[in-house]
Amino acid sequence: MTGPLPDPFAGQPDWAPLPPRPVEIVPATGRVELRGRRVLVGLPGLGWRGDLRADDRVVQNSRTYVPIIPEHEWYRAESEQVEVFAPLVPVERVWVETVGERPPGTGTAPTAGSRLVSLDQPSHRPSTPVFEADAVSGRRVVHVVDGTEHRDLRAVTETYSGAEGDICVRVTSELEWYRWAWRGQPPTTLEVPVHLLWIE
Repeated sequence: MTGPLPDPFAGQPDWAPLPPRPVEIVPATGRVELRGRRVLVGLPGLGWRGDLRADDRVVQNSRTYVPIIPEHEWYRAESEQVEVFAPLVPVERVWVETVGERPPGTGTAPTAGSRLVSLDQPSHRPSTPVFEADAVSGRRVVHVVDGTEHRDLRAVTETYSGAEGDICVRVTSELEWYRWAWRGQPPTTLEVPVHLLWIE
């Protein structure tokens, strides 16, 4: 051997977990389950609206529609078992958020920053490590611990110095986040070190 062996951990600090799998956006016209899924609606060339959930497809007069519910109303309906208004949107105007596969050989998150997107379909930015974000309170976050992704979380605070000296953020489940809005009931939160959190 003529040179030193390559360091297999050179690109990834030993304390840093892998980033979460990426969110991919797929058309609702495909064979994908819709009930309770996070969706976007809109028109190519016009724009997209998110923070919505879908119910099962409905067929009326040979056309397929998707009942669309604002996310806070969907959580209220599921938690309180109440009926909520759900406008029917043509299925071709609905796109579904799915969790994709991590590209092979990626040990770090894609570089965030400015990039152009197509207006033909909605897009989703790569997950951003919380320690690189300007603001986090109220944002969707993913908590990655021991290779397990915990999704459907919201940040309740900005970054702060925890009791042990770690830089932390308090998070809660989305159900508790929205319950806080409709009941005024403060959520149960968990203190998470920022190196385990990504903005989704």
